[in-house]
Amino acid sequence: METRLKFLDFQAKLKRDLQESHCRLSAGPEYEDPGQLPALILAYIGDAVFSLHVRTAMLAVESNKVHVLHTLLARMASAGLQAQALHMLEDKGLEEQELAVVRRGRNAKGRVPRSATVADYRASTALEALLGYLYLSGQQVRLQQILGQLVEYMCNAMTSEMEGSLRK
Repeated sequence: METRLKFLDFQAKLKRDLQESHCRLSAGPEYEDPGQLPALILAYIGDAVFSLHVRTAMLAVESNKVHVLHTLLARMASAGLQAQALHMLEDKGLEEQELAVVRRGRNAKGRVPRSATVADYRASTALEALLGYLYLSGQQVRLQQILGQLVEYMCNAMTSEMEGSLRK
């Protein structure tokens, strides 16, 4: 029960810090047409953007326990949770160009790790490609909006998972 309370406290602090510092991650250099880069390159950049955003935000909440930070980041970066988060974004609505990048990312051929299903891996690659595209095209406001939605969704999902495992 104490673990659940600590996580709920962490979640509330993380949401507050993300709202206060939504401009912490500056957009990258603007490329003439980052949409022409291979989808796996966009995903590579998007993975770094996501990881840096989450790590920076978590530092404001917990700066002394690297293992805790790593565990939370690993869960948030998992293909399964990223796939769920992409479906949430798609349901909320993405712009036409964003949907095109997501389609390209989903169709990109990469090696699927054993820890993920093919569908989850492709969806997480699509999400990371979207983040990479927004970063490289300098769409700072949209990038921050999506990153905020992702972190909020993922925190809620992890809280629900934790509550479910405590009931068992």
